[in-house]
Formats: sequence, structure tokens, C-alpha cells
Amino acid sequence: MKTVKRIDQFYLLKQLPSATALLDQKGILLDASSAWLDIFGLPPQDNTSNTNVFSLYKEILDLELRLAEQKSFTLEHQLENPAGIRYLKSSFAPWFDDKENVIGAIIQTDDITSEVKKEEEIKWLNTILDTKMEVSHTGWWEFDVIKEELTWCKETKRIHQVPDCFQPTTIEAIDFYKTGYSQNKISMLFHNSIVNHQPFDAKVVLVTFEGEERWVRVTGKPVLKNGEAIKIYGTLKDIHEKVLAETKVQEHQQLLTTLVDSLPLNVYVKDLNTRKILVNKSECNYLGKTAEEIIGTTDFEQYDEETAKISREEDLNVMKNLTPIFGKETVSILHGKTTNYLTSKIPYFDLEGKVCGLIGVSLDITPMKRKEEQLRDLIKVTSLQNQKLISFAHIVSHNLRSHSANFSMLLEFLNAENDPEERQGIIKMLSQASDNLLETLGNLNEVVDINTKTSETKKPLNLRRNIINVLQNLSALLQKNGSHVINNVAENIQVNCVPAYLDSIILNLVSNAVKYKSENRESLITIDAVQSKEGVLLSISDNGIGINLEKYGDKVFGMYKTFHNRKDAKGFGLYLVKNQIEAMGGSITVQSEVDKGTTFNVYFNEES
Repeated sequence: MKTVKRIDQFYLLKQLPSATALLDQKGILLDASSAWLDIFGLPPQDNTSNTNVFSLYKEILDLELRLAEQKSFTLEHQLENPAGIRYLKSSFAPWFDDKENVIGAIIQTDDITSEVKKEEEIKWLNTILDTKMEVSHTGWWEFDVIKEELTWCKETKRIHQVPDCFQPTTIEAIDFYKTGYSQNKISMLFHNSIVNHQPFDAKVVLVTFEGEERWVRVTGKPVLKNGEAIKIYGTLKDIHEKVLAETKVQEHQQLLTTLVDSLPLNVYVKDLNTRKILVNKSECNYLGKTAEEIIGTTDFEQYDEETAKISREEDLNVMKNLTPIFGKETVSILHGKTTNYLTSKIPYFDLEGKVCGLIGVSLDITPMKRKEEQLRDLIKVTSLQNQKLISFAHIVSHNLRSHSANFSMLLEFLNAENDPEERQGIIKMLSQASDNLLETLGNLNEVVDINTKTSETKKPLNLRRNIINVLQNLSALLQKNGSHVINNVAENIQVNCVPAYLDSIILNLVSNAVKYKSENRESLITIDAVQSKEGVLLSISDNGIGINLEKYGDKVFGMYKTFHNRKDAKGFGLYLVKNQIEAMGGSITVQSEVDKGTTFNVYFNEES
């Protein structure tokens, strides 16, 4: 009967799906399922087997004692075999007979290798995650909406500078943020995430447990179930050093931008395709556009093709040959306005030392160029004035010396002469000489007045009307000499001129044309005027006896220079006209052929 029982038990154990074994009180293996025997690599057991279980659990030194206690317990252990290490979990329980006496132990063994490896993998992943979080200064947090429980990871606690045992509430967590904007912002975002299911990402200031203010980036995302938020997951990243660095960079950029924009220079940076990637305020003002409108454009989109072509060739040469340009004088034409620049272009290198564009700097020297031109004009005028002064001094010296010599000689004659009639004749000659001297002094004084009274006010005058007035005053002279005048000057032409000077100019030039008429033909005088941007050109032409310009060309406007044998010729009118015209900033030229006529061209300067 016992044998039958034994056989039934044996076959029952063999068929069990779980790894199970039976031990006696001495730890001898009585029976085991095939699954249990396979784990330990044992052959099927029979009555003659004396396998001691302690040899199978060598690493568990107190197994015999624990079995002797006749209590249930569980062990985790390893089993090495050629295939590798297997991780096992064995549960020991007392084995009773039908009279409730302990007669041995039952062992149930499970292969937990896959679970152990998964745990090790999870542990490894958690270690990697913790390391990454620590290195990146990023922690996580979780809020259970139902339980109202907030959980922080170690890195989140480290950022808050609290102990690992610290368990925060939501109110305590929000209180960590700086009072004001940051605390209000987090409160609002956290509330919206729970109520309105909105994720958030904010950059705020955190005040740590130790009182240190630090910039952090907080994110949160709700987990929904049946349309309700049940959890909020989020991250907390310490970005304090990054924010400080960005702020420093922004401050430096702002300083650089302010400095570059404040420079009285046009500054720009171009890429390898000569497109502008940076411009300062002066460059924007010159082009009359905003920085956004200029960035990304080339010179071909801003200037005429010829100017842009020259600039591009310079740019490519600087970047290709790494040859900078320093202080080159250039001319820029934009919207018809010409600007003179002193331009420098230097290669622009990236952090690896490779050329990535160029930096251009242009100084507007247009005012300097104007000053140079004004200086040259001033030097020219000064030179002419000096020359005129020298000539005037010679004239004064010559004329006064002539009058003085004439007076001395007549006085000697008067002292030596006893005849009353002769003496009366000499006195008459002295009176005439006195009149001549007064006339000369008057002429010289008039020239001095013209050249010294620079404050004479120019006024806009109708040229045709002034010509008509002068011709009316000369009507007797014109009629007496049979001179005919054709006035072609248009009604709308105006000149900026000193009124007295304009009358004097017209009077002298018309009188000259009458005085030097030809006896072989009727006297004809033609007056024309042309108005242009530069000013007004007045031409007075006659068909008189003309002047030999090859012989007298450099003396036409000299004082007391005459070129014909006329008793009434004094040589002062043209000299006076020239001084009056030049005093107003204008000029006069002459064209003439002997026995064909003469034309005087007067150029009026329209600047007031």
C-alpha cells in the first residue's frame, strides 16, 4: 500500500508544471518534479537516491538551521551552469503527515532570471537617467490630482536645496518661487493645467531653501482620464548660469550695437555672397530704409548697376585675397545725390579662422570736400584779389605820380613866369589838372567802395524791366548816334543782383556799344538772356568796330585801358563793370572781331 502511495506521489510530482521538490527532515531529496530537476540538472530520483539538498544550495550557509526551525521562508539565489548564471527564488514550507507531524519540507523554485535582468536594466536606466538629470541640472516632479500628493526626484530636491527626505506640498512648492511675477505665473499655469488641461513651459525665478535666487525652467503636462486631469507630470531645469550668460551676451550685444549705431560712420557686414547681414543706424539713414529692409540685400538692390559692380569687385577681391582696403576715397550716387566717402573694407573671419565675409566702414567726407572746394575757391579769389590789389596799387601809384609830376611842373612854370597872361594860362591848366585829379580819385574811390562793401544786399530783379529803364535813360544818346536796340530778354527772367550795380552794368555795356559803333553801318545792339540751373547769362552784342583780342585780350578789363583813338575814351567803364559783377559772385567774358562787333557775356550768380 505504501509502495502504491509512493508511486502515485512520484507520478504526481513529475507532472506538476511548477518546479517542486520534497525533502525529509535530514534534507535528503525524496522526490521532485521534472521542472525542479531540470533547473538543478539532476536525473530522475528513485528510492535509492541520497541527494542532499544542502549541496544544491551551497551559498546559503544557514539553510540547515532554517529548515530545522520548521517554518516557511523564501530564498533568492544563483545557479551557475555552462549556459550562464540563472537567478532563482525558492520557497521552503514544512511538510506534514496525516497526523500534522512535520516529516520534511516542500520546496517550490521559480526561475526569476528575466525579472532580475529587467530589474537590473531598470536600475541601470534609472542610474543613467539620474546621471543625465544631475549633469543637465534637470529634475522631474509629479502631482497626483486625486490624492493631492506631490513627488520630487532627487535632482528636483537638489535644485531646491532641500534634504532628500523632504516631502513637499503644492503650497510649499509654489512658495519656493520668488514673490511677485514668478510666483503668480506658476500658480496660474499650475491651475490652468489642472482645470483647462493646458501644458506649460515657463522661465521663472526660484528662491531655494538656503535663500539663493536661481533662474529655472518649469514644464508641466496633464494626464487625462475621462476628460479629467488625474496627474500632472513636469520637469524642473536649473538654467541660472545659462540665463546669466545669455544676459551677459545680450548686454555685450546691446553695448556693441549702441557703440556701432553711435559712430558717425556707415558700418556694415557682408557675407560671402556680398549680402548685408548687419548695418548700423548711419547706413540705414543714408539708404533711407530700415535694417529689416536692408538685411539680405546686395548693392545691386540699393545702388545703380555701375556703382554696385565696382563695389562687388572690391568686396570679392578683399575676401578672396584677404587684402584689406583702407581709406579709399569713393563716390556714391543715390537718388541723384552724390556723396563722397572715405571707405575701408577688411576680411571678416569666423571662429575657425576662415573668411566668412567682410566688414565695411565708410566716413562721409562730403562736407570736407565742400570745404576743400570752398578753400580752393577762396584761395583763387584771394589770389585774384591780391593780383587786383597789386594792379590797383600800381594804377594808383602811376596815376597819382603822373598828377603830382604835372602839378609840380605847372607850379614851376607858374613861379618862373612873370607875364600875367601866361600865368593866367598856367593857373587855368592847374585848375584843369585839379579837376582831373578829383575825377581820378573819384574813380579810385568808387572801385574801393565796390570791393569793400561786401554787405550790399542782392535782390531779385526783373531783368527785362531794368534793361528798359536804362534804355529810356539813354534814349537821347541812342537817338543822337542812330543806334537801334533789340531787347530779346523774356519777361519772366529774374536775377539776384544789387540794383545799383545792375543799372551800372547795363548802362556801361550799352554806352560802350554806342561809343565804339562803326561809321560804315547802322549801329545795332542786341540784348539776350538765358536762364539755367547755374544762373542767368546776359549777352549784349553790337556790330561796332570790335577789339583786337589777340593784341589787347588780357587788358580789356584793365583800369584806364583804351584801344581806340577816341578823345572821350577813359578806360574805366569796363573795369568798373568787372568789379561790380565779381563783387556779386558773377563773371564777365568778351568775344570780339575787328570791324565785326563785340559781345559781352555776363554770368550772374543766383546765390543770395
